[in-house]
Amino acid sequence: METSRKLAKYDRLYDQIKQYIQTTEDIWARLATMEAVLHHKMQSFFWTGVYVLIDGNLIVRSYQGPVACQKLRNGGVCWAAINSGDTVIVDNVEEFPGHIACNAASKSEIVIPLRDPEGRIFGCLDVDSDQLGAFDREDEAGLKKILSLLYQSDSVK
Repeated sequence: METSRKLAKYDRLYDQIKQYIQTTEDIWARLATMEAVLHHKMQSFFWTGVYVLIDGNLIVRSYQGPVACQKLRNGGVCWAAINSGDTVIVDNVEEFPGHIACNAASKSEIVIPLRDPEGRIFGCLDVDSDQLGAFDREDEAGLKKILSLLYQSDSVK
């Protein structure tokens, strides 16, 4: 998808998600809603979910798509994002050292660390595609904008 169309789509999804989540400040309900909307509106999203840090492991919290790995020990794309504190975009998961294959159909991936209001990482948003090179910096910007809604309380009704 060309950049301007992709960014416009993320802007529309931001507005849509903002409407859906305005009735609660619960971050888990908000994340689950974000996952559902993104998964069903972005054609290249094959698996969309959240892993949370619990006792030194990443545990799947919620997701859309095929059955997920329940627990991720240190390694793989999710842990690379957690350990670096930055978004990780992988064009071809087969070329990523230590990639954890939860589903053989996954070809590319983007992982964005999730932070609490104090800036501490508590998990990550993980999105897989069954297409090579499906993600870029525009996806990162769009997803981060949507994730910024997690703690907005100005529109709660």
